[in-house]
Amino acid sequence: MMTPDPHETSHEYPPESGASRFFTGLRRGFRRKCPNCGHGLAFSGYLKIRETCDFCGHKLGEYRCDDAPPYFTILIVGHLVVPGALAVEQSGTPSLALQLGIWIPVTLALTLGLLPFVKGGVLGVQWAMGIRG
Repeated sequence: MMTPDPHETSHEYPPESGASRFFTGLRRGFRRKCPNCGHGLAFSGYLKIRETCDFCGHKLGEYRCDDAPPYFTILIVGHLVVPGALAVEQSGTPSLALQLGIWIPVTLALTLGLLPFVKGGVLGVQWAMGIRG
């Protein structure tokens, strides 16, 4: 079985349409892979998007994922942290220092942990919807 040449740029992928393309892009993006082929890496660092996919040559640098990923990350983290903080507050009367000692690190870890995956998902959705620049 031949392995594909990562420098070959003539990969043809069958066009998808509608919801199938949306979920394909979202799934590949959450995996931080190229939304076009699903094989190459979309990121060259923590949040830096590659200019082109090393596998299929798709121009990833044309997609602008600026404000949406932090917004969605804050939305997700807020929906996880606030109910947790309220549940802890209702189950007893922990001190403010204890609450801050728990929820600030949890919020920070969740935010930093989710942000690259959410940014990949936004990249995948932009690819699926043809939104560039």
